[in-house]
Amino acid sequence: MEEFRILAINPGSTSTKIAVFNGTNPVFVRTITHSTEELSGFDKITDQYNFRKEIIYKQLEEAGIEMDSIRAVVGRGGLTKPIPSGVYEVNEAMKHDMANSPMGEHASNLGGFIADDIAKSLPNARAFIADPVVVDELEPHARVSGHPEFARKSIFHALNQKAIARQHAKSIMRKYEDLNLIVVHLGGGISVGAHRKGQVVDVNQALDGEGPFSPERSGTLPSADLVRLCFSGKYTQKEILTMIKGKGGLAAFLGTNSAYEVEQRAMAGDEYAKFIFEAMAFQVAKAIGAMSTVLKGEVDGILITGGIAHGKWFVNQVIERVYKIGPVHVYPGEDEMRALAVNGLMVLKGEIEVKEY
Repeated sequence: MEEFRILAINPGSTSTKIAVFNGTNPVFVRTITHSTEELSGFDKITDQYNFRKEIIYKQLEEAGIEMDSIRAVVGRGGLTKPIPSGVYEVNEAMKHDMANSPMGEHASNLGGFIADDIAKSLPNARAFIADPVVVDELEPHARVSGHPEFARKSIFHALNQKAIARQHAKSIMRKYEDLNLIVVHLGGGISVGAHRKGQVVDVNQALDGEGPFSPERSGTLPSADLVRLCFSGKYTQKEILTMIKGKGGLAAFLGTNSAYEVEQRAMAGDEYAKFIFEAMAFQVAKAIGAMSTVLKGEVDGILITGGIAHGKWFVNQVIERVYKIGPVHVYPGEDEMRALAVNGLMVLKGEIEVKEY
């Protein structure tokens, strides 16, 4: 049986990850880092398109990858309009939205552009994005905030959450669509999603809005205090937005966005680091409890994933508060490249239907 060859592309703020898979077997993996100096000459993220594309081509050429054998190029989906979960073929409407960024600018917006360009240069390749961060399957009640001027949005780690949920379902010989799961992504941002029968019906807006604080994001803040700070004259709008995303959370309290460093400090006797780390675990557990009510207490499993899930001490702090809600399973790390490849492979094998943007 033919093993489909897939190229996965994941642009980040300071790096571009690429990987070539034969089926689900990685044959080439590379993380290309971009210095501040290299990126400083670009006014907008989309202006980096040619710069990043040429570096990708160069890396693949130097690795001796036979490009003509690639059947799918799957880019990390960016901040397009809100869409249901799935694999989408890149089209002109999608590229227009990625260029104009209706939900904001993010490096992942480049994923679809680069995937489309590479696929068009190959004889038998198609370009896709899969489960972008704007996957929106919220139930109607979950969209309501405390004021009509503010609507809750679905922006979260959809790619990794969905991949882990499907992986878990397969491991217990069940269908993802038959399970109620709470999936917790612990990374630079933290998202906690209620997955009801294959749909994420509620999740915190993990990019810059709400939920537990994380290594670099403040999460939910006291609203009135935030408003007073905004009008205090002490900070510019940009500075306050950076407090919320980039220099919030552990970075604000402890001067580092490395959860590993914080854990090491806590274990070495730094009582303040230990206290703040415990507080972050407390907030994660509280969010899991909230999502259990969304699922009306019918929880088939709590799945903990992401880079911080490697830290057993932190994870145990969460587990001891939530284990009575449902069985807890830990899937440390995140393999977004494999998730992109698996989504492309399912389309090529005809296991799922590709969606039109």
